[in-house]
Amino acid sequence: MLPFQEQIIAELLDEPGGGLVVLSSGLSLETLVSALLRLHSPSQGTLLILSASEFQKSSVLQCLRRSPDLQSTHGALSPVPAEIPGDLPSHHRSSRYTSGAAFFVSPRILIADLLTSRCPPSALAGLIIFNAHQLADTSTESFIVRVVRSANRNAYVRAFTDSPQAMVAGFAKAERTMRWLGVRRLHLWPRFQVQVSSDLEVSPPEVVDVRVPMTGAMRGIQGAILGAMDACLKELRLTNKVDVEDLTVENGLFKSFDEIVRRQLDPIWHTLGMKTKQLVADLRTLRKLADYLVRYDAVTYLKYLDTLRVSEGVRSVWIFADSSHKIFEFAKRRVYQVVREGLKLIGGAGIGIKRKRQKGDNREESAGGSPFSKIGNGERGIDIGVVLKEVLEQAPKWRVLRELLEEIEEERQKNVFSGDAKLENSNDNSGIILVACKDERSCMQLEEFIEKGSQKVTQEEWKKYLLDKVESLGLRKKNKKMSQAPEGFGVLNAETPVGRGENTGFNSISQLENDALLTAASEIINSAEVKAVSESTSDAHAETKRHGKGKVGKGKARRCVEAVLMSGGKNKINKIMDATKSKVEVKSTLHGECGVVDVGGLEESTDDGPSSETVAHKHNLLPDQTVCSVNKPLPPVQLYALESGQNILDSLKPSVIIVYHPDVRFVREIEVYKAENPSKELKIYFLFYEDSTEAQKFEASIRRENAAFESLIRQKSLMMIPVDRDGHSFGLSATKESQSLVSQNAITRKAGGRIASEKEMQVIVDMREFMSSLPNVLHLRGMRVIPLTLEVGDYILSPSICVERKSVMDLFQSFTSGRLYNQVETMVRYYEIPVLLIEFSQDKSFSFQSASDIGGDVSPTNIISKLSLLVLHFPRLRLVWSRSVHATAEIFASLKANQDEPDETKAARVGVPSHDGIIENDARAENYNTSAIEFLRRLPGVTDSNYRALMDGCRSLAELALLPTERLAKLMGGQKAARTLREFLDAKCPTML
Repeated sequence: MLPFQEQIIAELLDEPGGGLVVLSSGLSLETLVSALLRLHSPSQGTLLILSASEFQKSSVLQCLRRSPDLQSTHGALSPVPAEIPGDLPSHHRSSRYTSGAAFFVSPRILIADLLTSRCPPSALAGLIIFNAHQLADTSTESFIVRVVRSANRNAYVRAFTDSPQAMVAGFAKAERTMRWLGVRRLHLWPRFQVQVSSDLEVSPPEVVDVRVPMTGAMRGIQGAILGAMDACLKELRLTNKVDVEDLTVENGLFKSFDEIVRRQLDPIWHTLGMKTKQLVADLRTLRKLADYLVRYDAVTYLKYLDTLRVSEGVRSVWIFADSSHKIFEFAKRRVYQVVREGLKLIGGAGIGIKRKRQKGDNREESAGGSPFSKIGNGERGIDIGVVLKEVLEQAPKWRVLRELLEEIEEERQKNVFSGDAKLENSNDNSGIILVACKDERSCMQLEEFIEKGSQKVTQEEWKKYLLDKVESLGLRKKNKKMSQAPEGFGVLNAETPVGRGENTGFNSISQLENDALLTAASEIINSAEVKAVSESTSDAHAETKRHGKGKVGKGKARRCVEAVLMSGGKNKINKIMDATKSKVEVKSTLHGECGVVDVGGLEESTDDGPSSETVAHKHNLLPDQTVCSVNKPLPPVQLYALESGQNILDSLKPSVIIVYHPDVRFVREIEVYKAENPSKELKIYFLFYEDSTEAQKFEASIRRENAAFESLIRQKSLMMIPVDRDGHSFGLSATKESQSLVSQNAITRKAGGRIASEKEMQVIVDMREFMSSLPNVLHLRGMRVIPLTLEVGDYILSPSICVERKSVMDLFQSFTSGRLYNQVETMVRYYEIPVLLIEFSQDKSFSFQSASDIGGDVSPTNIISKLSLLVLHFPRLRLVWSRSVHATAEIFASLKANQDEPDETKAARVGVPSHDGIIENDARAENYNTSAIEFLRRLPGVTDSNYRALMDGCRSLAELALLPTERLAKLMGGQKAARTLREFLDAKCPTML
């Protein structure tokens, strides 16, 4: 451990009640937790670890196993902490809680065991809580701390977080978090702290900052994206709905910007117009575009733009901005160009067609701008030469990466020849080169680039792009023929409205450009090179092809080409194919040496990250295996995805690290790794795009973290934590006093104001409801929460009141699946007062939909109509609307007034058949013969609309069997149903011979 880490542990041990530790990201938080686990003694009690992610659990276990020995400071063997799963039997969980060891446990399981006394609080030594920045007053962790502290004042709580920006979000977030945890000490350890800086800079690694210039097209795309983002921000400022200070382009580059904007707009989301909502979505799309520009290659970026052209729709604001067309034009310019008679058509053919019209070619104007438009009628052939130039611009970082790898290998060869082989093979120099990328897709790209070389990979990617283009145009043409008069215009058909005097047609993707691309695709289909692409595609999608969902094959692609080009018969296809062989020339001008690979569709990465199964990819390339213009050997390379979250520096021990996509957290991890291994020779290369959003985002993240720590330091100097006479924090338990005063004032007219003994309210809660925050709020109001596994309802307030709680999202899903109908039916059967509670989120609008969306007629898709039909079908059902969880707690308190407390034994048996098949407390079974009713409803001709009339018209099934057909027709509402039932009752049973 480093000295500053030992200092953090010492400060935590000095405070018996624990504390809150806020670290800079990447300063090895898991090392601190593993040190605390080694210092734990079983004689102190059981130590429980809460809210740890899977990555954090594996990192803690890795740190413990990596230590020289597992001997604790008390001399006993310190075991690796195990996990307490939810499916473990209760008696096994109870034995583990009292064993004195350390365990990982889910907060939902622990709070249920605490309330049922399976986990005695007196047996706990303390709690270690990860991700303290995610806590709130209604979170389960604060519920656990309050229950443990109420029964065991000596238990400590040690919380950790490495997200200082989240700790300054909102008003006094750090102070409120400390109150929820019941701690008094706040430990701040930023990167600029004196001791941290001195420890990490004792033996710094050799750092090489490589600034890679962007191409002209990349600079043009980046400028257009920033211009579109600034335009959207200006429009959003005009709404006067969002804090203006947060609306900056720099903040728009981070994922947290979406959360900031939505947090401010959620309470009034139902009052916003469609334009404002679309602006929020457009800012998220533009942030993706800026991120993918520096992360992926040119062809993949163009693929993503093609999907946006279809998916964004006509309501998108940014796609019709002045600078948005530059994004598409520059993206095409990086991949291909179309040249015709000396006129260069960059990406599209709009400029060339316009110039041709100015020259007075009326035939082309009337034909919609395509030189192939008259071929089918034989009026003119292809009299204009078309040249499709394949640009296939490589990512500038790829060339720099290859140069760095070649330089590293040359240095190694020199060291070997000069007699420094011992230095290369020593333990401190493993010779591993680690390349850190943002995600798995980037690793796949670099893997293909290093293994195959640039030219081959680039050509394969271009061929796949053309085949995908053929397929998309073929499907678009088919849909256009099916619907001759579509609503709206043409974003789905790649069309935009044209001015007066112009014919409608392809504008952003002109007809001339489509013909050139399809011609190039037909050349690929007819060549033998398409076999390699088909084989690679079939290998990657073998399982999908078995179900008929494979990629475009040769025959399908040919059919798509014919479907797109065909407007005058098969003769036209032959003329095009013959003419293009002599007129159309396909040129290839590869910029640089390296190419691109197919990484599939692009989507924004989740907080969970990709799978950790393939964290690093190893490449052992021999000199003769390297495919490049200059056959130079490359060293072995390990590719690492930063979003996987795995800490592999201690296991791989690389000698050279190439940070392909800079990340602040990974930079700090490198610093800690080098400080822990001062004798290790380590060289680091940072690859930045010069004057790019990548460098701007990296620098801004450091400034944001420093500003967050400065704000926390100011808050700490002014912080006031209330404590009692014993020095313990009050937390949030003081709210009970105000409630008791209110209840006493309410009975001052009774018995002269004599203080009556107030009984404790009890609420039976289903075990599955502990995933929500309502049980925490109920306990905070002084109610006794009894966790049980309920078959009927979610909350039992009294012997006669049963509540089914639904959030807004769960309500929609329950209606869709039909689960809500069955739940309400069982509540009506067993309880006198069934209640459906619809609970809204506190920070969102208290409305299903805006007033303009509510129609006057009943609609099967409208949520209001569904609720109306549900209440009509179950007249005894009560609907309760709640603004938040705190309002729900007040509603429960008012419903429980003058009601008896529920019996947990009876509540657990409701809806559960006994050994004899009898269900206790079945209200319907007391009034009706349920078995006979179920038999009646299964008879032919009996439906849900007439079985109640049959029950009222006869007293038993025997009497029903004797009724004549005329009487049955009167009861069942029709002769057909009566005859069906009569024939079934009179039918003879078959005899067995």
